[in-house]
Amino acid sequence: MLTTTTTLLDFLLETRTHTETLCKPLEIEDYVVQPIVDVSPPKWHLGHTTWFFEDFILKKFKTDYKEFDPNFSFVFNSYYESMGARVVRTDRGNLSRPTVREVYDYRAYVTNQLQELLEQNTASDELQSLVEIGIHHEKQHQELLLTDIKYILGNNPLQPIYSESFSENPASNQSTTWIEIPEGIYEIGHNGEGFCYDNELGKHKVFLNDFKISNQLVSNKDYLEFIEDGGYDQVLLWHSEGWDWVKSLHTKAPQYWQQQDNLWFYYGLDGVQPLNLEAPATHISYYEAFAFAQWKTCRLPTEFEWEVAHQTLNWGARWEWTESAYLPYPNYQKAPGALGEYNGKFMVSQKVLRGGSIATSNKHTRPTYRNFFHPQLRWQFTGIRLAQ
Repeated sequence: MLTTTTTLLDFLLETRTHTETLCKPLEIEDYVVQPIVDVSPPKWHLGHTTWFFEDFILKKFKTDYKEFDPNFSFVFNSYYESMGARVVRTDRGNLSRPTVREVYDYRAYVTNQLQELLEQNTASDELQSLVEIGIHHEKQHQELLLTDIKYILGNNPLQPIYSESFSENPASNQSTTWIEIPEGIYEIGHNGEGFCYDNELGKHKVFLNDFKISNQLVSNKDYLEFIEDGGYDQVLLWHSEGWDWVKSLHTKAPQYWQQQDNLWFYYGLDGVQPLNLEAPATHISYYEAFAFAQWKTCRLPTEFEWEVAHQTLNWGARWEWTESAYLPYPNYQKAPGALGEYNGKFMVSQKVLRGGSIATSNKHTRPTYRNFFHPQLRWQFTGIRLAQ
């Protein structure tokens, strides 16, 4: 937990401002588009992160708080069943109203009310904890906002540029090597210092056999070799579900790759560019990550192997698929009330990803962070690290 109310308030205001900064390159028409169910319109993200603070904090802690608009709880609730009715996820793109201007007014109103609450009261531990959760919840949505904007613009026939200065491919000066980790018993989980989510708690010991892990992520050059060797046509490389996924979608390359006159290009937030062969491959599903590892006669690391080895790895450019199912740690405790819906109810049929990405917000990564997605999804900045 942050140590002072002033620090917490500064962190809150910095976060709220950054969300709106991410939206500055958008045109008004971009705010309401929802091409697929997994992508939410930017306007909805702006409203939902504000709803979280209003419903979980202001209504509970601010005396005589006046709700900005009684309809907004219905419009901007996401998946919190215990918080009441909500707009169906697939219908978020149908929300031409409230307007973008009204949503920004909503944000300003709630931010001002939060500032007043924190300035006029000695914040209790419960209030500080909830505000901190709200801040990191908004940081999660900042990453979703960027990746959703990329999907919205990338699926526009004109493939417009979001920002010419946005760099998706940080350079690495390290050569690729295999890191050897000895057999042993290791502690896994958050150590209790600083913020974490409940799914990181329950520090526990695991036994690991000796293993090797690559210090670098798989590059576009590596992945192109997989494509050129017919990786998408070799059934023995794929899980059965993965093979069905490949065949049903006729998938032949990572998302946003485009082939023109036998040359490969990539759509990024800075527009369509020639494929950077040295950049880490991204927008890869778990199915593709597994098949590539099979092709290399390697495997994906477990989340425990990743956490034990993280200090030796070059990480943070891509969310890294692991071979671990998203399950609770021993003695996992869901938070009481509606916040218990934040992580625990998703612990089925998903894979854990570790690390972070170039879209992850500042002050939001840590080696114990457990991201999770369904194996077919790849609109996030997901990548591959190999293990043996």
